[in-house]
Amino acid sequence: MKKLLLFAGVVVAMFTSCSKGTAPFTTDSGLNSKDFEIMVDSIQTQLYVMKNASGMEVTFTNIGARIVSIMVPDKEGKMTDVVLGFDSIGKYQNIPSDFGSAIGRYANRINQGQITVEGQTIQLPTNNYGHCLHGGPKGWQYRIFSAKQIDPTTIEFSLFSPDGEMNFPGNVKAKVVYRLTDDNAIDIQYEATTDAETVINMTNHSYFNLNGDPSKPITDNILYLNADKFTPVDSTFMTTGEITSVFETPMDFTEPTAIGARIDDDNQQLKNGHGYDHNWVLNTNGDVNSLAASVTSPVTGIVLEVYTDQPGIQIYTGNFLDGTVTGKKGITYPRRSAICLETQVYPDSPNKFIQGVEGWPSGYLNPSEVYHHHTIFKFSVAK
Repeated sequence: MKKLLLFAGVVVAMFTSCSKGTAPFTTDSGLNSKDFEIMVDSIQTQLYVMKNASGMEVTFTNIGARIVSIMVPDKEGKMTDVVLGFDSIGKYQNIPSDFGSAIGRYANRINQGQITVEGQTIQLPTNNYGHCLHGGPKGWQYRIFSAKQIDPTTIEFSLFSPDGEMNFPGNVKAKVVYRLTDDNAIDIQYEATTDAETVINMTNHSYFNLNGDPSKPITDNILYLNADKFTPVDSTFMTTGEITSVFETPMDFTEPTAIGARIDDDNQQLKNGHGYDHNWVLNTNGDVNSLAASVTSPVTGIVLEVYTDQPGIQIYTGNFLDGTVTGKKGITYPRRSAICLETQVYPDSPNKFIQGVEGWPSGYLNPSEVYHHHTIFKFSVAK
């Protein structure tokens, strides 16, 4: 009982300090809270910490509502940081990245940066092979969110995106709520409303390295996807509109398979994606209680399970990391040193939907609707 009381006292003290920005502190992951405190656009940036009764720790910054670190136990009980990121707010500001961020307005790519809203074509900024990627060059990952730490295991980030931001229509109010459960899961709830028709597709863009050593590739990690189909892309990473079976292709992860087992096969989709950078069509039918994906490290035994109510998941294997970015603890991140599991509606869904392409979700949000998205990242150790 004394240990429980002591732990509760530590959590309350940490909750108080990071929510009010008082005394500096160092996290279990080695981050210094003072390195995350500046004023941007009249909003205070800070380092926020959640910790559960099991000792798992997750830290955040309100620039991009980002996850900065995730400390979970490995098979030996050693606490291990399993995400890429930076150790100061300045690096998040000055080094372009999506590390850990809440992506918006529209995660993934929109073809040639064009959408049709109320019969009119709107040109969005293009920032990736002629397409609009992750909301454009100044997407929500670079915006300062307002933060409210509700309790030691719950934090809410909110953002107002004005009509015309990155040329997207509608005044949008968005919210991301992270909750840390005692069974070592990060429960993420997204919500958005608009006053005019627009497109919305939010996701989390954490780069996971379950080996706990981001100086090396994660191609030995075992990936499972509850998906019989995927959406092929062309050489500019744009979805073609097809929905194709994964069977007898390197895209088949319906049986757990090492990420690197076929990643360099002589396959046109792998060439187009420079590896895996594709959307899979989940079999889960929007059931957040059904396993959508899992990744297992053979080194640490750490398992990440993904649950979501979204129809798709983008798997990206860090193909464009190249050793030029230095992250936490002075570690440079080489190619394929992480995997992203971005739950979402499909890339370019608004255009495919309005063109009547069969099987594609809408991606549109109207003033009479509320956008909801629920995803869970659950950690455990392989038995």
